[in-house]
Amino acid sequence: MKDNKIDFERCDCTVIHEDIITSVRESMPPEESLYDLADVFKVFGDTTRIKIIYALFSSEMCVCDIAVLLNMTQSAISHQLRVLKQARLVKYRKEGKVVYYSLDDDHVKQIFDQGLDHISEQNHTGK
Repeated sequence: MKDNKIDFERCDCTVIHEDIITSVRESMPPEESLYDLADVFKVFGDTTRIKIIYALFSSEMCVCDIAVLLNMTQSAISHQLRVLKQARLVKYRKEGKVVYYSLDDDHVKQIFDQGLDHISEQNHTGK
């Protein structure tokens, strides 16, 4: 039977590197910003939202089209779009009675692309 334990490297010293701690502490964003960042990453933690974001890379789309694309109800898509909109990851525009959704800005695609690059790199290196 294979041993499933992961061996982590530990620091057995008791020396505190005050200069490093001070430098890192000074460079860290405010606590509120870190909470906001964690919230953004939570939004990315849902496969349906990831699919919606990916679809919006290609074109702005209405709820009806996204629902058909993902084989889901319009209600379910509307709920996920509301979450994405609250996180400022998507925006919308109205044209008559139709509401079209698109990515809020280029940062959304950059975040997504970085995540895909990371996954791809891990898959190629066998990590």
